Amino acid sequence: MYEDSNPATDNVVEMLPALRAFARTFCSNQNDADDLVQETLVRALNSYDTFTPGTRLKSWLFTIMRNAFYTQIKKSSREPVGAMRCVSDKRSMPASQEWTVHAKEVETAIHTLPAPQREVLVLITIEGVSYEDAAHICGCNIGTVKSRLNRARARLSARFERGDAQ
Repeated sequence: MYEDSNPATDNVVEMLPALRAFARTFCSNQNDADDLVQETLVRALNSYDTFTPGTRLKSWLFTIMRNAFYTQIKKSSREPVGAMRCVSDKRSMPASQEWTVHAKEVETAIHTLPAPQREVLVLITIEGVSYEDAAHICGCNIGTVKSRLNRARARLSARFERGDAQ
């Protein structure tokens, strides 16, 4: 070994074949087993001061590995790697042209409304302003705002029902 050799860490290195074999009981994939061994070693080195000299190092390391494996299982159940229907599985996206056309039709229809109705419609339905605030902004009563909004909705509805939205 080298000059700064530590008997404690040397013993851990001697346990690597046993750790790899034990990891294979948890993981069928060799890469996953190697990752589990690595996680075990990191945890063991971080908490080596908790190891009681004179006890079995192998048992201590196996306990750490088992706990690391079960922690990974718990994490994976809480934080799945990907949804069953992952975005990457979608080879194509639905066309958005139809929505764009409908949005333009609605915009055009709104612009054909008289200005007071259009103003109230935009304030309340698009901006989310309350009736009281819309009345204050428009300088009229709440009843007038409700009436303008009702007429604007009726005009738009009639226009789209007739099919002359363009």
